[in-house]
Amino acid sequence: MDNITVYGAPWCPDCRRSKRFLSEQQIDYEWVDIEQNQEGQAYVEEINDGKRIIPTIVFDDDSILVEPSNAELAEKLGLSITDPHDFHDVTIIGAGPAGLTAAIYAARDGFSVMVIDEGALGGQAATTESLENYPGFPDGISGGEWAQRVVKQAEKFGVEFLQAQAVVELRSEGKKSLWIKTGDGQDYGSRAVLIATGADYRPLGVEGEDDFIGAGVHFCSTCDGPFYKGKDVAVVGGGYSAAEESFALLNFANKVDLLVRGDKLKVSQLLADKIARSDKITVHYNSAVTKLAGEDGKLSDVHVKDKQSGNEKVFQPDGLFVFIGQQPNTDFLEESSVLLNDHGFIVTGHPLTHHPDWPSNAEVPPGLLATSLPGVFAAGDVRAGSTKQVASASGEGATAALLIREHLRSN
Repeated sequence: MDNITVYGAPWCPDCRRSKRFLSEQQIDYEWVDIEQNQEGQAYVEEINDGKRIIPTIVFDDDSILVEPSNAELAEKLGLSITDPHDFHDVTIIGAGPAGLTAAIYAARDGFSVMVIDEGALGGQAATTESLENYPGFPDGISGGEWAQRVVKQAEKFGVEFLQAQAVVELRSEGKKSLWIKTGDGQDYGSRAVLIATGADYRPLGVEGEDDFIGAGVHFCSTCDGPFYKGKDVAVVGGGYSAAEESFALLNFANKVDLLVRGDKLKVSQLLADKIARSDKITVHYNSAVTKLAGEDGKLSDVHVKDKQSGNEKVFQPDGLFVFIGQQPNTDFLEESSVLLNDHGFIVTGHPLTHHPDWPSNAEVPPGLLATSLPGVFAAGDVRAGSTKQVASASGEGATAALLIREHLRSN
């Protein structure tokens, strides 16, 4: 669908959510900031009986959605948000590298497979500018193209997709039946479940951060980097993500200040040398962000404390990108019997025997990827001990599908 216009403001969380959803689905849109565009503001007020209600989204058929949910957007865009069947052999929660690979393998084995995801098919990998170390692509491949190829392959084998639906509950009913409840109250049954929900970027957790998310503070260079063409940005983090995304941002930004909390980068020597040679990336070690501030809903000041000297400095980048790790998407498991570690990642296989809530007389689950709930498996970034790489997540997805095959054949 062409010519979609989103009217909103930088401080509006629902505007940010709607824009993110459209971007994740690789749908182009025009953004109109009504605080900077008087005609846009007048149009929104006209549409909404004099009220300034945002986001107001106008489509190419002149239809309008006001403050739509992701599900309403998906329905308007023709994305599948309901599934005609309520029971499958295998249900996969999460459509990232692990989930999509598992779906292909399981469907190829002849099982009925449904994949549920509230975001984009392809997960975070789909928003990556270039996958340089994924086997088979010597020149790299964009995350979006990679996702399209894998989804097409999954559909070829009959995988069903349920998009824009969040899973809110996973429960077991008897030895042969697992049930998943989505945010709209619908229940879906399955003989086996793979949890591949991944992990989201971890926020800084400092004063002022929530006020500027989407208005100067970002977690995705591919999504938001283009807004900083010709500008200066700062990146927080000392690992691979921060280092690699710093280079990705240089496709748009003039320069990058890399704020590292520790006294060194936790990356390969090759990557560290590449950063050292760059005249557009300046690394600041022992630098802890303590506060974010700004005016009129837009970030202007990044307060940083030197951990060695105790001195404070204020950076004034046009934008701040945060890459300091991940937090797993496991909130829906709070009431289930799937055991998590202290950081919320799913514990699988033999390490379960060391979990304080694991019964001393219980058998060890078969396979590295089996969880504490029979018939439920986990793969990818959501699993404790995973390596947080696209290729390894795909490998875990394939392994999970093989373990699920054995489980279904014996149960």
